[in-house]
Amino acid sequence: MGLVAIVFILGTAIFAQNNGAIVVPTAVKTALNSKYPESHSYHITWEKEKSNYEANWGGKDGEANSVLFTPKSEFIEIVKAIPSSELPKPVLTYIAAHYKGAKLGDLGKVSDAKGRTSYEVEIHGKDVIFDENGNFVK
Repeated sequence: MGLVAIVFILGTAIFAQNNGAIVVPTAVKTALNSKYPESHSYHITWEKEKSNYEANWGGKDGEANSVLFTPKSEFIEIVKAIPSSELPKPVLTYIAAHYKGAKLGDLGKVSDAKGRTSYEVEIHGKDVIFDENGNFVK
């Protein structure tokens, strides 16, 4: 019976990984609940970003908030979706000059573990990053 149970568990784990299911460590889920208790009022979806875990919840697309944790449950950053009116003016000026007529995708205000703020603007499927004052970073 022990061998059958082990084979079943391993087979289930392999099947889940092959179907895109993500096994999120309990410590990471606990860290999310502790830091953002409001997140549990929503359906949370999980993604892997390299070796880190990303929790998404809220908004129409379910990604109004996107939080990144390490496998050891250390907070990395949160990205909160924002309207273009909340972007610093230099961001809009830069986009108008360098991406004339481009359709903007997701817009986000990023707060990291060190308390730094930056902005992400998705353009042509890639994130363009600006510092807290709206200056282009990358």
